[in-house]
Amino acid sequence: MPISINPQMMREIIMDHYNNPLHKSTPSDKENYLSIRMDSDSCIDDITIYLKIENDIVVKTYFDGIACTISTASTDILCDLILNKSKSDALYILEQYTNMIFEKEYNDEVLDEALVFANTHKQAARIKCATLGSTGLKELIECEGHTHG
Repeated sequence: MPISINPQMMREIIMDHYNNPLHKSTPSDKENYLSIRMDSDSCIDDITIYLKIENDIVVKTYFDGIACTISTASTDILCDLILNKSKSDALYILEQYTNMIFEKEYNDEVLDEALVFANTHKQAARIKCATLGSTGLKELIECEGHTHG
């Protein structure tokens, strides 16, 4: 996805992931997943992220709860981006996303639809919303083997 996509297209991608998130669900066998609850003091965001890793590969990603548009859409997009990736590749994608949000050098080739959040730094209040999911996913991957609640 080119970084020069227009603002209308960016809004459409964000709203599509908010209104029709592919990964928003609580797995029926949630005891077989790593999980972490993420919330925000500055927004309504209160989600639980579920992650299943098998043989060093992220094989399932879900999140559920209540969250604003930015938090829901970014978490959904990131769940999709790291699905079927090795832990190291998933961590690299999450690092590039975080670098983009905080205006550091990043590899745009691995971010695909997550590039719609490239201007988030212009709205400081939205940074927490845009990084809630990435922070939780990163913590789960790095702490594989421990269950959080």
